[in-house]
Amino acid sequence: MNSSLPPSVPRAHRAARAAVAVLFLTNGAILANLLPRYPQIKADLGLTNAQYGLAVASFPFGALMAGLAAGAIIRRFRSSRVAVAGTVLTGLGLLLAGLAPSWATLAVTLFLAGSMDAITDVAQNAHGLRVQRLYGRSILNSFHALWSVGAVVGGLMGGLAAGLDVPRGLHLGLSALLFSGVSLTALRFLLPGPEPTGASGPDAHSAGASAKRGAGRLRLVLSMAALVLIASSGVLVEDAGMTWAAVYLSGTLGASVAVASFGYVALVGAQFIGRLFGDRLVDRFGQRAVARTGGALAALGMGGALLFPSVPATIVGFAFAGFGVATLVPAAMHGADELPGLRPGTGLTVVSWLMRLGFLLSPPVVGLIADAAGLRLGLLVVPLAGGLVMALAGVLSAKRVTARRGG
Repeated sequence: MNSSLPPSVPRAHRAARAAVAVLFLTNGAILANLLPRYPQIKADLGLTNAQYGLAVASFPFGALMAGLAAGAIIRRFRSSRVAVAGTVLTGLGLLLAGLAPSWATLAVTLFLAGSMDAITDVAQNAHGLRVQRLYGRSILNSFHALWSVGAVVGGLMGGLAAGLDVPRGLHLGLSALLFSGVSLTALRFLLPGPEPTGASGPDAHSAGASAKRGAGRLRLVLSMAALVLIASSGVLVEDAGMTWAAVYLSGTLGASVAVASFGYVALVGAQFIGRLFGDRLVDRFGQRAVARTGGALAALGMGGALLFPSVPATIVGFAFAGFGVATLVPAAMHGADELPGLRPGTGLTVVSWLMRLGFLLSPPVVGLIADAAGLRLGLLVVPLAGGLVMALAGVLSAKRVTARRGG
C-alpha cells in the first residue's frame, strides 16, 4: 500500500522525514499565534479596514521580495540550516509586529517576518522533496498536513491568550521561544550534505532545449501560469481565514474574541484532514479530480455561509473551504517540479514565489471592498477562488501518482 512504510527505508531517512514534519508544524504554529490578536491590534491602532488590509499585506509583500533569493541562500547554506534559521527570525519578526505602536511599524515588522517566512517555506519544501526522493513515493501532502496541525495549535494558543487577555509581548515571546527551540532540536536529524544540483535525467538538457521552442515553450508557460493560479487560489482562501475570519466573526457577526478564533481554526483543521488523506485521494482519483471537487466544496461551502450569514454557518463555511483547498498547493508544487524542460527545483521556486501574490493582493482588495460594501461581500473572493480552481484543474494530472523507487 502507498500509505505503508517500506521496510527498506533507513532509520536516518525516517528521522529526516520526522524532522521536516516538525519544521512544517512550527512554521504553521508561529504565524497562527499572531492571527487571533489581529482584531485587538487593529482596534488598538485605530485602523480602518483598508489600512489594516494594507498592513497585513506587508507580510506577503516581504515574502514576494525575498522569495527569489531563497534558492541562492539555500545553495550557499543548505536547506536544513536555512529552514531553521528562518523559523527563528520569523518568530522574532512576529513578536515585534505584535508590539508595534503604529501602522508603519506594524507594516515594517510584518514585511520582515514575511521575508523570513518565504525563505523558510522554500527551504523546508526543498528539504522535504529531498526526503521524498529518498522514499521513492509521495509524502509531500503529509508535511503540509503537519503545517495545518501547527496552524491549529497556534490558532488555539492565540485564541486562548486573547480570551485571557494575556499581554501580546508575553504571549508572542513565549511562542517564538518555544517553536524556535523545537526547530533547532530538529536540525540535527535533517539530511546532511549540500543540495543536489544535477538535472532530472540524462536527457534533461535536450528535453529542456526542445521544450523552449515553439508550441512546447508556449505550453510550458501556460502550464506554469495555470499551476501558479491554482496555488494562488489555495493561498488566497488560506489568507481569507488568516486575515479576515476573526475580524468578520467578531465585527460583522458579533462573536466573542475567543469564538471568533474558531473561524481560522476550522479552516486549518479541515485543511489538515484533507491533507492527511490527500496522498490516498490523489492516488485513487488523480490530482485533477481531487482539485475540481475541492474547488466545488470551497465555492459551495463558503458561498452558502455568506448567503445565509451566522456564526455557526460561517465557521462551517471556512471548514469546507479549508478542506477544499487542502491539496492545491502540494499539487501545484509537484506539477511544477515535474514540468519538462526545467531543472529540478526551478518549477517549485517559481510557484512558491508567484503564489504569494495571492497573499499580497488579497488583504488590501478585501479591505477596500469591505470599506465600500461590507466585509461579507469582500469574502466572496473565497467562492470565486474555488470556481477558478474548477476551471483550471485540467492542467493537473488525471492519473494516480506513481511511486518512483530508488534514488
